[in-house]
Amino acid sequence: MCQLGRMLVFSCIKQRTGEVGGRWWRCCAPPQSLLSRGDALPNLKAPLWAFGGAGASLRSALRRPVAVGTAARRKRGCAGASSSGSTTHSPPPPANLGGCMVRRFPRVLLPLLLRPPPPPRARPGVTVSLESVPPSKRPRGSLMAPPRIGTHNGTFHCDEALACALLRLLPEYRDAEIVRTRDPEKLASCDIVVDVGGEYDPQRHRYDHHQRSFTETMSSLSPGKPWQTKLSSAGLIYLHFGHKLLAQLLGTSEEDSMVGTIYDKMYENFVEEVDAVDNGISQWEEGEPRYVLTTTLSARVARLNPTWNQPDQDTEAGFKRAMDLVREEFLQRLDFYQHSWLPARTLVEEALAQRFQVDPSGEIVELAKGGCPWKEHLYHLESGLPPPGTIAFVIYTDQAGQWRVQCVPKEPHSFQSRLPLPEPWRGLRDEALDQVSGIPGCIFVHTSGFIGGHHTREGALSMARATLAQRPVPKSPTNSLDQ
Repeated sequence: MCQLGRMLVFSCIKQRTGEVGGRWWRCCAPPQSLLSRGDALPNLKAPLWAFGGAGASLRSALRRPVAVGTAARRKRGCAGASSSGSTTHSPPPPANLGGCMVRRFPRVLLPLLLRPPPPPRARPGVTVSLESVPPSKRPRGSLMAPPRIGTHNGTFHCDEALACALLRLLPEYRDAEIVRTRDPEKLASCDIVVDVGGEYDPQRHRYDHHQRSFTETMSSLSPGKPWQTKLSSAGLIYLHFGHKLLAQLLGTSEEDSMVGTIYDKMYENFVEEVDAVDNGISQWEEGEPRYVLTTTLSARVARLNPTWNQPDQDTEAGFKRAMDLVREEFLQRLDFYQHSWLPARTLVEEALAQRFQVDPSGEIVELAKGGCPWKEHLYHLESGLPPPGTIAFVIYTDQAGQWRVQCVPKEPHSFQSRLPLPEPWRGLRDEALDQVSGIPGCIFVHTSGFIGGHHTREGALSMARATLAQRPVPKSPTNSLDQ
């Protein structure tokens, strides 16, 4: 291909008017310094499909160097040449003039060189369709735009604050934007919506519980779970994302048995309370509560809302503080169950296995380390003891190295003991307690009789054994035929 063909790209584009031609010239024309030096043209940025069937010829032709200032050009008197044969640094010719080479070039080739690209060829067995790509839920400014979590505006509550905080603990929602609104159009653009919208649809990530038709509980949505409390948005998020969240926070897989154990524990002792309070479920089915709880997590979140007579009724700042509050509470509770409560289970298992070595009755267990949360583990493991039996006392050392003897409660959260320490001992200390109990070295017995102290292990064992010995013997049923 001659010089005319190699330079055709720039000349024909410059001669064409309109936005496209101008844009092509600005994007595709090489720097004037390159043309003036007679450098090669592989710097051309225009795609070769723009030249139609001539692309193959242009591909090879454009790789050959072009000397703009030549004897032939000077002979024809073309612009850009000097009398001495050197190139000038004048700008490209205007669109209405064009170079002499273009004026001499057959214009019948221009449509061929500038025709649009051919449509892509579909491979056999492959269907190309824009309809196969699901549309985005919302327009995003960039590919890295963060997801959006929607919830209602106005007065906020503990359940949606906890739901949003739990979601933000997940990697996919860590940088999510919180959109607080009741506008259906704005909520529709959100990736996930909690506590607003009037629908529960996990497939579409819609988690509201206010609609009349919603009656779901942990038990109904997760068969085998015992909890019958109606779920709030916090419970719904925990139900659907809890295992994944805990596995990440605990640094293990969802299949790890520890995740399932702590999942149940966190719901029963943290999330269920939020569900109940938000749905207005009382702690007692009958009667009036004996006292009022005013420092619950839900109550503390509620107090972050503006008061009725504050001039500024904006809730955005308060909602952010609420999310921080419930997030910190959740993580603290999780840390306790992971690093304190769960390891205590091993200590209780070992103590139960060795209970007959502590006392022949098998009703006294000794913990290797005091201060651990043992009660719930004891109730759970006690039912599977071989042989069956119930535990009456637990002995252990306190932080000062002294020994404690503690009675096992009748129920996990009860203040009544299965077998309290003898009534005459209660409220006494030191020598007075030694004289009444007949056991030297006693320290104290609580006025309710649920716990006592001694300076030595043997003394604590003696206090427990003495109480077992004073236990009333249950009366055997009387046979009516003997009367």
